[in-house]
Amino acid sequence: MILTVTLNPSVDISYKLDAFQLDTVNRVQDVTKTAGGKGINVSRVLKQLGEEVAATGFIGGNLGDFIRQELKEMSVLDHFVSCDGETRNCIAVIHDGKQTEILEGGPTITNEQQSFLQKFKKSVEEAALITLSGSYPKGLPANFYNELIDIAALANKPVLLDTSGDALKHALENEQKPFLIKPNEEELAALLNRELQTEEALIEALHHPLFKGIEWIVVTLGANGALVKHDEQVYRVAIPKVKAINPVGSGDSVIAGFASGLSKEMETTALIRYGVTMGLLNAMEAKTGTIDATKVDEYMNQVDVRII
Repeated sequence: MILTVTLNPSVDISYKLDAFQLDTVNRVQDVTKTAGGKGINVSRVLKQLGEEVAATGFIGGNLGDFIRQELKEMSVLDHFVSCDGETRNCIAVIHDGKQTEILEGGPTITNEQQSFLQKFKKSVEEAALITLSGSYPKGLPANFYNELIDIAALANKPVLLDTSGDALKHALENEQKPFLIKPNEEELAALLNRELQTEEALIEALHHPLFKGIEWIVVTLGANGALVKHDEQVYRVAIPKVKAINPVGSGDSVIAGFASGLSKEMETTALIRYGVTMGLLNAMEAKTGTIDATKVDEYMNQVDVRII
């Protein structure tokens, strides 16, 4: 079983309009509402790949109940911890070829932290590996992921971490390290506080002392593929050109691909191709965190991985 962590999930609402008018009424017919958050996207893709998945985090109120129902419909094991307050909405208004987002902050975690950690310990015992995705809800310390990484390390379970900013920096400075991290180009530049405008600069950044002890670094580069560092070897990953319908969630899909590939004990090159393929397939679908699993082999064969 693969355990996914989404500490601050959401109900993602999408409104599609031909045009968006300010200071008046906008009526919308094309509406979707889905369980959201980076880790839930990971869960959704993992299920499409045939993996057994459990999902955890903090959840509350009627919107939390909505997410629990979606998890049940996806056949994802519900290990979420109930919290006071209401799970957040995240609204995307798609209009005029643009996307305007309105993101709620979500609940403040107060007394639920210890009950979550206790449940997380039990879930880790059942898991083969763990994915940690996204930002924190209010009320958690800036190094909360470190506690989860430490718990996983005690159980000898690898952690795949997809976050940014202070949460990522604290995790990299922790004595116990995540097994894999997946910053994009902008997140990597912000982490190191430097411009990374060339491939040479990116490759040099992967050898920064901050990443000592990290076995896998996957830097996603959108349509330009990825750079991957495994131990001391760096790989350039080129992907085929496709018609991108909705690239949102592609990074989450890459995490799902690496988690699934690791659970299958794939060798290095195959694992890289498999993981990156999931991001490519997600971009080809309208719904976030969705792939067409029948196309995995077709597109995996078109992903080129070369040692630099």
